[in-house]
Amino acid sequence: MNHVKDQLQRPLRDLRISVTDRCNFRCSYCMPAEVFGPDYAFLPHDKILSFEEIQRLVKVFVSLGVEKIRITGGEPLLRKDLPTLIHMIDAVEGVKDIAMTTNGTLLKKFAQPLKDAGLQRVSISLDSLDEDRFFEMNGRRGRVKTVLEGIEKAAEVGLQVKINMVVKKGVNDQDIEQMAAFFKERQHILRYIEYMDVGNSNGWRLDDVVSKKEIVEKVNAFSPIQPIAPNYTGEVASRFEYADQKTEVGVISSVTDSFCSTCSRARISAEGKLYTCLFATKGTDLRDLIRNEEDDEIVLKQISHVWENRIDRYSDERNEQTMKERKKHKIEMSHIGG
Repeated sequence: MNHVKDQLQRPLRDLRISVTDRCNFRCSYCMPAEVFGPDYAFLPHDKILSFEEIQRLVKVFVSLGVEKIRITGGEPLLRKDLPTLIHMIDAVEGVKDIAMTTNGTLLKKFAQPLKDAGLQRVSISLDSLDEDRFFEMNGRRGRVKTVLEGIEKAAEVGLQVKINMVVKKGVNDQDIEQMAAFFKERQHILRYIEYMDVGNSNGWRLDDVVSKKEIVEKVNAFSPIQPIAPNYTGEVASRFEYADQKTEVGVISSVTDSFCSTCSRARISAEGKLYTCLFATKGTDLRDLIRNEEDDEIVLKQISHVWENRIDRYSDERNEQTMKERKKHKIEMSHIGG
C-alpha cells in the first residue's frame, strides 16, 4: 500500500466517480434548463470512461489508500447496465464501501439489482415534498411520488438510505420543518445542504444561502436535536440526533462552516479527468493515460503527484475573497457529481 497525503496532510480515502454527464432533471442549482437545453452538447459515448477503465482506476486508487467509492453523475442510473459496474467495483479487493447519489426517479426499478451487485448506500436528492415546488425546482421533469417510491424500495431491499435537500432561500426554505417531520416519522436520515456556488451556470448568490445555523434552529424548534460525533474523520455532514428517538438529521455546510481541513475526496469526471475539489477549475486527464496503454505504475505516479501537491481549501478561501479568477472557470457539478 502506497498511501498518499496532500500538502495539508489529508489522506486520499474517498473516490467519487461520475459515470455520465447526462441527467433527466434540470435543477436550477446544478443543470438549469436555460443552459442545458435541447441543443446542449453532452459527451459522446466514446469520450466517457468504460466500465473496464473505471474498474482499473479504482484498483489504482485503492492501492493509494481509497476505501470508499461513490457513484455520481449527472444521473448515474441513466448509464446503461450500471449494476454491472457496481459488481465490478465490488470485486476490487480493498473497497470497503460503495454508495451512489441519485435523483431517485429510476431507483424503484434498479434498487434490487444494485443491492445484489454490492451497492451498500444510496443518497437521494429531494428538495421538497410539495409537488408544485419540486416540479419547478427540477425543471418540470420529476414527481415527488416517483422519488418517494424509489426511497421506499431502496430501504425495502436493504440499502442504507439518506435524503439530500438543497435549501435555497425564498424557494424551498419553508419546507425545512415539513421534510424533517416526514423523514423523522419514516426514520430515514435527512441531510440539508447549503446552496453552493458549484460551476458557473447556477447564478449563485450568498443572499440565497440558508445557513447551517438557521437550518438547525428550525429543525430544533420542530423537535429538539442534539449534536452527535462524526462517523469518521472527514465526514461532510454535521450530525444531529432527535432527543426523543435515535433518528438522525444532518447539515452539509460548505458555505458557512466549511470542512476543507479534513477533506479526503478525489473526483473523476465522466470523461476521465481527476479533480481534487468540487469547486476545481481544472482536472488531470487520466483517460488518455490509460487509453495510451500506459501501465498502472505510470497512472499511479500521476495520481500520487496530483494528490501530493494538492492544497485545495476552496470553502475556507471563499470567505477570504481570494477567488475572483476561480469563480469564472469552475467545473460544472454535472460533470463531477456532488
